[in-house]
Amino acid sequence: MNLGEQRLTGNHGPDAEDPRLASGTELLTVAEVSALLRVSKMTIYRMVHSSEITHVRVGRSFRIPADAVRQILGRRNSGHSQP
Repeated sequence: MNLGEQRLTGNHGPDAEDPRLASGTELLTVAEVSALLRVSKMTIYRMVHSSEITHVRVGRSFRIPADAVRQILGRRNSGHSQP
């Protein structure tokens, strides 16, 4: 199921698991992560440059493991502040 299908079927509530996070080994783009976390791309770039989020550099681009995004979402949902 892609993001467009989620919008059509209505499976985009706070409890809906995003299919992009299903595999922990999947690498996401900065744009995908910003959409998932509902923050700007600049916020994600700041997190990358401050090593606040695990990332891999591919050429001039950054890729972020789905596990790292899941971990951030877990911190947000549990109400814990960042270390």
